[in-house]
Amino acid sequence: MNLFYQPDIGQGILHLDPDESRHAVKVLRMQTGDTIELTDGHGFLYHALISKADPKKCEFTIAEKREIPSRDFTIAIAIAPTKNMDRTEWFVEKAVEIGIDKIHLLLCKNSERKSVNQERLHKIAVSAMKQSGQARLPHITEMIPFKEVMSHEAAQKFICYVDINNPDQLKALAKSKQSYLVLIGPEGDFNKDEIHMANEHGFKKVSLGPNRLRTETAALTACQILNFVNL
Repeated sequence: MNLFYQPDIGQGILHLDPDESRHAVKVLRMQTGDTIELTDGHGFLYHALISKADPKKCEFTIAEKREIPSRDFTIAIAIAPTKNMDRTEWFVEKAVEIGIDKIHLLLCKNSERKSVNQERLHKIAVSAMKQSGQARLPHITEMIPFKEVMSHEAAQKFICYVDINNPDQLKALAKSKQSYLVLIGPEGDFNKDEIHMANEHGFKKVSLGPNRLRTETAALTACQILNFVNL
């Protein structure tokens, strides 16, 4: 069954937005009395009945509310958006489907992209959340300087950067049931000052494997490894 999104159900908003209404009524041809499933993106699923099948403002009444327990671990990935934004959008979509809690958009010294379309990334995340049947929408931050993410707290903090003095693998160092924060650099990689700053703030240098990975591939690989660690 299709999952619809209404983030303000908790505030008494019992109708779909225009895009969701159009999809329900025009595309799926749903009618008054039909049942729909919704999420507010805050951890709740709702079983509801359409009370007014309006393609501009589809109204519903709630029949059942169910809270989905949160996971016993959290994953935050700080990624420097790629020059080709399609690749970052691909990462956001796939990471949400796999399971992620926060995505920090990172501005580094070697970043080729200085700004992003935040609204588009939000829509991609919402679509991925609905497609994968989840009840929690990951938070995606605005672009933040590398220095700012240093103060973010996590039980385990990693920076993905490989050199000859870095034999440690993320899969070996990550412990289960932790809060994680992983830094993924731009296409030009982190510079030496950023590596030094991360080390001073408790980030452990790790490798994701023997192959050289694109930024978005590295970020998704890290996300997948941390999910696997918690299976």
